[in-house]
Amino acid sequence: MDIVNDLTGFQRDLLYVIASLDDPHGLAIKEELEEYYETEVHHGRLYPNLDTLVEKGLVDKGEIDKRTNSYALTRRGRRELEARREWENQYVDL
Repeated sequence: MDIVNDLTGFQRDLLYVIASLDDPHGLAIKEELEEYYETEVHHGRLYPNLDTLVEKGLVDKGEIDKRTNSYALTRRGRRELEARREWENQYVDL
């Protein structure tokens, strides 16, 4: 689980949002985060962090059209996210 431990909170939130959306693409991810954070998420913050997750092998990036990219958790990304949830559940029992 060391990869997820090296991520920022924002990057972990990106993983959770990508995992939860039926059609994860940049704008949908941005809108979901803005609703949660109750503030604007700038492109200069969103896309470099998505690229970091791609570089770490946690997210696959595809192309829907020339202007829209799709994002999906890799098998590794899903395993890392599940391991993180198990770790969190040790400390938080809601």
